[in-house]
Amino acid sequence: MCRNIKTLFNFDPPATEEEVHAAAVQFVRKLSGFTAPSKANEAAFHIAIDEVTAVAQKLLSSLVTNAEPRNRQVEIERAKIRSVKRFGTK
Repeated sequence: MCRNIKTLFNFDPPATEEEVHAAAVQFVRKLSGFTAPSKANEAAFHIAIDEVTAVAQKLLSSLVTNAEPRNRQVEIERAKIRSVKRFGTK
């Protein structure tokens, strides 16, 4: 499940709200062990996602680096190459 959480810091353009929210969903799913919560846990699940999203946004906005921002297209191509090496198909 957590393999879907991608690095969001130091990209140009910066990570979107949707990307941070998607990472928060994956994180909460991993912690809880649920891909979809029961009705009894649904409110707590969604509150946790909102809180993790807010904390992640705060973290990303407070981090600093001297490194050049990474290019999303270059990172996508690198991931495809790693995938071919690992699984042998495109």
